[in-house]
Amino acid sequence: MTPIVSTPSAAVTDQMNRPLRDLRISVTDRCNFRCVYCMPKEIFGAGYPFLQTDEMLSFEEITRIARAFVANGVEKFRLTGGEPLVRRNIEQLVAMLAEIDGVDDIAMTTNGSLLSPKKARALRDAGLRRITISLDSLDDRIFKSMNDVNFPVSKVLDAVENALAVGFDPVKMDMVVKRGVNEDSVLAMAEHFRNTGVILRFIEFMDVGSTNGWQMADVVPARDILERIHAVWPIEPVQPNYTGEVATRWRYVDGGGEIGIIASVTMPFCADCSRARLSSDGQLYTCLFGVKGYDLRGLVRSGVSDADVVEKVRGIWSQRVDRYSEIRSANTINLRKVEMSRIGG
Repeated sequence: MTPIVSTPSAAVTDQMNRPLRDLRISVTDRCNFRCVYCMPKEIFGAGYPFLQTDEMLSFEEITRIARAFVANGVEKFRLTGGEPLVRRNIEQLVAMLAEIDGVDDIAMTTNGSLLSPKKARALRDAGLRRITISLDSLDDRIFKSMNDVNFPVSKVLDAVENALAVGFDPVKMDMVVKRGVNEDSVLAMAEHFRNTGVILRFIEFMDVGSTNGWQMADVVPARDILERIHAVWPIEPVQPNYTGEVATRWRYVDGGGEIGIIASVTMPFCADCSRARLSSDGQLYTCLFGVKGYDLRGLVRSGVSDADVVEKVRGIWSQRVDRYSEIRSANTINLRKVEMSRIGG
């Protein structure tokens, strides 16, 4: 098979002139947490039909598809899940992706439960550049109720230290804020991570998938979060690192560091969205709130050439019109959307 020349060409653009720059790769639909906003236990419990090994993309298939995306302009990969660290030998995939010309930014989002010192070092040595760890409260009672598997805060904080110790810089921390559940943890989280170099990001509770019981009344708007923090530690806006960055950036006026806000509900950023998502079973989704995937697993297993995969990706993205968060309504909320556990965040 002739290898793809993976050096990026001019990025393909969609129907709203948005380039393809980022690929989020879900490596598994499984997770060892049952977070209430992502994989509620009553749905994802015993008997749930998780993917079998042969249904998931192999590391070689993921790498082949990733090269096709780079040929269409992708510059960054992010590994997600489910929980990516439950996929055995995930550092091998990192190493394979790191060999692709034209991409020097490989990141991962994890709940941190399996990020031991040894695993952190293996990922770093394999070529992982950045890591984001999820933590929704410093209060053990609240956090355990949200992850629903009795996992303690202390072990997530250990994971943060493990990531810092091997040189991940910056380490980012994601907190999903849900009204009536953990909004009172916002200030404690901000205080804990000030002056640590860790960038804390607050995420509005989103209507991803169809099983998390989302209601607008459960959303704590970004403006409210910022006002809470500003009242204690004044903050000021920071310019984005690049066009299409998902988080708006803010810094403490006293030099205590940086925070971010991801507010797809109250401040949609569809107009700059440059992200595609590859599910662990090889479906391409062009929106986090997608209802339809495009089967790349069947394509790569059918014996087509690499050039055919490149053209398939180009054709899908060039027809993209997604802007769910801008048109969210009572009608769209009830759509049967793909679950976050299948395509990552």
